[in-house]
Amino acid sequence: MTTTAKKLKTEGLREIEITTMVAEGKCLVRHDNLVIFVTGVAPGDVVDLRITKAKKSFLEAVPTRFHKYSDLRVEPFCQHFGTCGGCKWQHLGYDTQLHYKQQQVEDTLQRIGKVEMPPVAPIQHSPARTYYRNKLEYTFSHNGWLTNEQIQSGAEIERRVLGFHTPARFDKIIDVQHCWLQPEPSNEIRLAVRNYAHEHDLPFNNLVTQEGFLRNLIIRTANTGDLMVILQCYYHHDALVPLLDYLHAKFPQITSLNYVLNNKGNETFHDLEVVCYKGEPHIHEEMEGLRFRVGPKSFYQTNSEGAYNLYKIARDFAQLTGNELVYDLYTGAGTIANFVARQASKVVGVEYVEQAVQDAYVNSEINDITNTAFFAGDMKDVLTADFTVQHGRPDVIITDPPRAGMHPDVVQRLLEIRAPRIVYVSCNPATQARDLELLDAAYRVTRVQPVDMFPHTHHVENVVALELR
Repeated sequence: MTTTAKKLKTEGLREIEITTMVAEGKCLVRHDNLVIFVTGVAPGDVVDLRITKAKKSFLEAVPTRFHKYSDLRVEPFCQHFGTCGGCKWQHLGYDTQLHYKQQQVEDTLQRIGKVEMPPVAPIQHSPARTYYRNKLEYTFSHNGWLTNEQIQSGAEIERRVLGFHTPARFDKIIDVQHCWLQPEPSNEIRLAVRNYAHEHDLPFNNLVTQEGFLRNLIIRTANTGDLMVILQCYYHHDALVPLLDYLHAKFPQITSLNYVLNNKGNETFHDLEVVCYKGEPHIHEEMEGLRFRVGPKSFYQTNSEGAYNLYKIARDFAQLTGNELVYDLYTGAGTIANFVARQASKVVGVEYVEQAVQDAYVNSEINDITNTAFFAGDMKDVLTADFTVQHGRPDVIITDPPRAGMHPDVVQRLLEIRAPRIVYVSCNPATQARDLELLDAAYRVTRVQPVDMFPHTHHVENVVALELR
């Protein structure tokens, strides 16, 4: 740490104007050749800053006082804004959000990818700006986070809560009264479960010691009207069945009511049994006449209408005529594979999660799609030269990897396969840009299309078309 950085960490900064947004929703300030990333502000704000972290090449800071508010600001619509860890861009107008997401894609591809590219197309907006999610996960806590207003009120506050994490705190949960992310009856179900637990004095989750009965609540609302609820508990309790019966009676629209007993150190339950207590063990989503079965462990894009836009772009970039062999890498439950299958000769999907591959086959079957095949395993181990010999050299590869991007071995295999076209769908432009730089040895980028799937957050999807040189 330089002498200047040490001084700033002690004294802070006064009346600093915030300049621009950068990656991950942070803002940027440059001061005496130091780069400072600031959270909780907007470009145009004039603030005092407290340095929270000092690294060799940059500092991190938070505002302690606002001298001037930016003209870009709007009034946040959620009462939990600033305390909840989600929707951190509510203080910016939607057009401003889109502007900075577009800038993020352009800057990231140029700075990290360093490859020749066409102009980036204008970002496609989300069809809905509120209530756009089809899945939310809530956490129980016996010791909920109190806001400054609650503390100063001096009133007795119920500390057993059901809600979301505060920013960067795994052990602090705020009690959510109304969330604008998922349509009803999501809020009604959450509040009913919380109130029932209060009235019957049920043990809430202790996130530090990992004790308590009630752990996690997942709600999935499908565009077909199907509704799934999953209650996750540490252990079986005499109150479990009465609570489930209460939910079933109060919310007859729940078509899939499930529970999981999970005493692991984390809330993932892909390796655990999910018990369907009432209804069907799945729900259905629909897209362009296709019907997708979604189970408790299934991945499905959380913005259903936004996903439809995303998949149409991917299909358009693939330039399918009906004669192509398509590889769909990281296929998940086969949503993209089945979405493009009717415009292709055959689609071969590869996915790490075996349960997802089973879902992919089911989704082909219920839609009478017969030209798909799916395989489970680690991508770098499945996508071998022998695999290509057995299933054919693809005309098009569609790849939609997780945020970490593609493993270098997978990128190398793509370079060896030399498919005429690649469509790269990404939820993380930074890792996408890294992979594009590696693919540049054999491919040129022909189209770039950002897509907003998550309004009021910094997250952005991006679709890139590549052609063999």
